[in-house]
Amino acid sequence: MKTITLALTGASGLPYGMRLLETLLKGGHRVHLVYTQAAQMVAKQELDFVLPTRPHDAEQMFKERIGEFSGELKIFGIQDWYAPMASGSNPGDAMVVCPCTMGTLGKIAGGISDDLIARAADVMLKEKRTLIIVPREMPFSSIHLENMLKLSHAGAVIMPPNPGFYHHPQSVQDIVDFVVARILDHLGVEQTLMKKWGE
Repeated sequence: MKTITLALTGASGLPYGMRLLETLLKGGHRVHLVYTQAAQMVAKQELDFVLPTRPHDAEQMFKERIGEFSGELKIFGIQDWYAPMASGSNPGDAMVVCPCTMGTLGKIAGGISDDLIARAADVMLKEKRTLIIVPREMPFSSIHLENMLKLSHAGAVIMPPNPGFYHHPQSVQDIVDFVVARILDHLGVEQTLMKKWGE
């Protein structure tokens, strides 16, 4: 069982984050989930459901929404400084920010740890653990690109959700699964969402 911190921010692309959450939990992994207030707005806009503000209520909602899973889910508030991933003594195995706003990306690149997402990402970088950033914006400005390069130099993996089409997707879900499968590959998590090239 891997321990993965998953952060959802207010960028468009929440279906990627939700599918990643579902796949990790059904794959038997421990997920520490944290999300922004803007992500709550995007959930309503893109997926037509409400992300509760209280972590306990959110955990119950996800159990009902996802159904049975063998993993573990723990949700933390954006200012919960006692959360495990806020310290280098308990960072977990990896972290994914999916989707990631340019504001969050900028804070992480600048080392501005003023909330749990930015602090957890900072911890992953300093502890040399896997940090995957899934930036969702179009087009990227020079500032965005410079921040991504800065994070890449610091050890983060930058994975814009750019799906391939060589697998002949038949639905939006197929396109989402392509991106999530690539994230899972970089987490070292077995996945059956998409066949690997040449198989």
